[in-house]
Amino acid sequence: MESQLSASARQQFDRFVRQYLQLQLNLDYPDEEHLRNDTFQLSLHSHLFSENGTKNASPVRYQLRVLKELISRIEQSIQDWEEEGISDDLMNCLSSLFASSVPSEAISAQQKSYVTYTLSSLPLQDQAAPTITLLEARNLFAASGTTGLRTWEAALHLGNYLCANQGSLVRGKSILELGAGPGYVSVLCSKHLGASHVIATDGSDDVVSSLSTNFYLNDLQDSTIIEGKELKWGQALVGGEHPEWNGGRNIDLILGADLTYDGSEIPQLASTFGDLFELYPAMKIINAATIRNPRTFEKFLGACRANKFVVEEIKFGIEKAELQEGPFYSDQVPIQLCLITRS
Repeated sequence: MESQLSASARQQFDRFVRQYLQLQLNLDYPDEEHLRNDTFQLSLHSHLFSENGTKNASPVRYQLRVLKELISRIEQSIQDWEEEGISDDLMNCLSSLFASSVPSEAISAQQKSYVTYTLSSLPLQDQAAPTITLLEARNLFAASGTTGLRTWEAALHLGNYLCANQGSLVRGKSILELGAGPGYVSVLCSKHLGASHVIATDGSDDVVSSLSTNFYLNDLQDSTIIEGKELKWGQALVGGEHPEWNGGRNIDLILGADLTYDGSEIPQLASTFGDLFELYPAMKIINAATIRNPRTFEKFLGACRANKFVVEEIKFGIEKAELQEGPFYSDQVPIQLCLITRS
């Protein structure tokens, strides 16, 4: 169906579909000339609103909000009701959503949802851009207070940097992610960037127990390349049944995103950096930090200096929001990438 669309229509279609699957609140709705096109409407229904369109459906409340706006825009776009109209499939879907039990906003905010991120900078796979699908609670903190049940902008930015440098940084390397959350960066490295082994760690039991679901959603449930592990910053790295932590296996690269948002945890984080450097002196750390509070980030840099870690800024800008093709994230908040090594 999409093969019948013009280049302009296809570009706007792809962007809208990718934003929708990532559950973006502010969508770039296609132009009127495309919205009133029958084939365009059929393609939207097939990809986003049909029962067979996606195996991981968006939340009902989100579907309803977007479909109402979409049909309103289609209606406004029509110039000749004799020749043009609104797809019966879309109208039937809207009627079904109205008739269904739509949870309240308060309840919706507490529910986990499937979120699909498009990796537009990577080569196509089976004529489509590769993706990562995660089950996230985008508006929910765990009972323990963790923010690790959703993917934050710094993880998406770090992922883009890794995609741009996969050959030198990730391929064939053993990687450990700190504060993995739903596992975006770990899944990216293991499924798409050729890492030899990935350990996704987090200090929250809730978060670690959720990782297996996200491994499954990305066909990694039987993989020996990736595993989830609890790691609490500031606590000794012990091997459990094995006398050595991580079974004595080497680690080449530590990755972390938004590790420094809570200034009170920076001493424990620096302590864990130090413990890992003791085990793996040649390893490197790449940290992505959203600069919400410059003083907190400066506290992190001070802790690194106090522990004789060498911190180098990595220049990698955020693509303008209007040019992004996936994953989508704000270009208004600064995100600092840095390389950390042992002096």
